Parts: sequence; C-alpha cells; structure tokens
Amino acid sequence: METAAAPPPRVQALADAGVSLLPAQYVQPPELRPDPTTTHRRAPTAASLSVPVVDLSSSGAGDAVRRACAEWGAFHVVGHGVAPGLLDAMRGAGLAFFRSPMEEKLRFACDQARGAAAEGYGSRMLANDDSVLDWRDYFDHHTLPESRRDPTRWPDFVPGYRDTVVKYSDSMKDLAQKLLRIVSESLNLPPSYIEEAVGEVYQNITVSYYSPCPQPDLALGLQSHSDMGAITLLIQDDVGGLEVLKDGLWIPVPSLPDGILVILADQTEIITNGRYKSAVHRAIVNADRARLSVATFYDPSKSRKICTAPQLVCKEHPQKYRDVIYGDYVSSWYSKGPEGKRNIDALLIEQ
Repeated sequence: METAAAPPPRVQALADAGVSLLPAQYVQPPELRPDPTTTHRRAPTAASLSVPVVDLSSSGAGDAVRRACAEWGAFHVVGHGVAPGLLDAMRGAGLAFFRSPMEEKLRFACDQARGAAAEGYGSRMLANDDSVLDWRDYFDHHTLPESRRDPTRWPDFVPGYRDTVVKYSDSMKDLAQKLLRIVSESLNLPPSYIEEAVGEVYQNITVSYYSPCPQPDLALGLQSHSDMGAITLLIQDDVGGLEVLKDGLWIPVPSLPDGILVILADQTEIITNGRYKSAVHRAIVNADRARLSVATFYDPSKSRKICTAPQLVCKEHPQKYRDVIYGDYVSSWYSKGPEGKRNIDALLIEQ
C-alpha cells in the first residue's frame, strides 16, 4: 500500500509553470539516463534495426508473428481489423482530457488509499516513495472484466469519452485474443492454450501524457521495464519517444499510421518457457513537444497460477521459470519496481 505521503505534483503542471531545472525526484541515476549521443542521432547499428511489421490479413501472418516473437518480443500489426477511426477517437479522447483545466482533471484523481495502480488520474504508480519518478501523468481505466468497469469513474467533461473507452476496450480484447491464438499456434500449441492459461482477462487501459521536459537527458518518461501481464497493445501519436531494447541497443519505435504495437509481457514468457521473451522498453522525453500513448494491458486475475506449458519442456529445453500466483508477481513488481526484467528473473530455476 502507498504511504500517507503527499502525492507528487502533476508533471503537466510543472511543465506549464515553465520550470527550467528538472526537480530532483525526476533525475535518473547516470547509468539509467538516455544517452544523448544516441537519443538525438541513432548509432549505425541501431539505425539498421526496426521493429517488425506484421500484416495480420496476409497468408504469412503466422510465420511473421513467430519470427517477431522469437527475435523481438514486440512488433507492429496492420490489417488487424480495428477501425482507424476508433484508434483516432481513443487518442483524441485522451488528448482532450489532458488539455482540460486542472480542476476538472483532479475530480477524477487516483485515490491513494486504494494502493498502487489505483484507477484514475495520477502521476505515481509505484508503491515505494523513494523511487525516482517518471516524467509522466496518466489516466488508468479498469475496463475488464465488466464487473469492475465503472464508467462513472472516467471523465464526464470530454464529449463521448466514456463510450469511446468502452468500444476501444471491447475491440482490444478481441484483438488480444486473436493474437494469443496466433502465438499459441506458432508454438504448435492448441490455439486457445495461452488464452486458457491466462484465464479470465483483467484489462486496464492507460493513457499516458509526457509533457515537454526542461532537461530531457536527465529524465525518463517511463523507466526501463517489461510488462507484467500477458500481452500489451499500444497506440501512440507521431511525437516519438518509445524505445525497445534489442541486443543491448535501444531501438526507437516510431508511430505507424493505423498500426498497433504488440508487446509480449512476462506471463507469456513464463508460459512459453522463454521461447518467446517479453520486451524491455522505455519512454524518453523531449524539451519541445508533449507526447501521448494509449496502452491496453491483457492480464490474468490475481488468483491465477501461471505455469509453463508442459509441451514446451524437454531435455533440450528444461523448465526455466517457477510457477507463480499472478497476484504475488504483481505485488513484487509494484513494491520492488520494474528495473528491466528483474521480477521475472527472480523466478528463474537454477539449471
């Protein structure tokens, strides 16, 4: 649970006030800061790498997903069947919220007493008060199962906001399940295997807003991490800032018109016995333009036990990870902080 300490100021309020120096609680340790020599111009090796693009409507989609999962853990999808207008509407709703007066936004602020990752408008998601803060504000919606979906907790001052989130939630659930079936089949598992291993889906939709930063080389919009659930679907605007770690290099992930970025998360790595790895990613910031992204998380219930698929364990591929109750995994993630892949690494079985 969070302590009774005062919440940090909204990042957007700091940016709007014109602060010229980055407040100390947002200054990353030197080893975690974005490297200005590669942030502003890509290293030659990194420049030759780009996140794969998979057309789900093509006959070769299964093979393309297999390669992308094995080599990257992240890939764009097009031909996904989600209406471009719905993607635009979701981005537009999020942008309208963050451009609204602060007093309106604060009516939907997170309730700190509800603990880490409480629903609503916030700026701090981790439970430990001594962690370096991300240069980010967000609105987190609890959207599935429908029993926890309460649109009255979402903004009422942006026309069509609540209806848009509901439609987007349902559309992202359908796409996530389609993708998990393709991922299962690519490993010669029954199509429904990963979906059934995850069980009842718990979906959150988080709209993140990264304000212009006075000293972007000292800060991160979102620190390096892999997502804790099964799969994440992300859309963003055209500003840029998302990066994926590939072979020790941070690779920028530009926005793809009408595309959706798929990010494999830790529970899928456990289920697939490490054949497919969750993608480590982060968000950098800039001094000039605000950036917006919308991430949809597809996760198990906290009581669900996540186990490696026995079909993927053999003498050549012994089981890599211990079984885990998902709620215990979530508690560790929020209390210790993400820091790359240290939470899933804690489950490694000594060989």
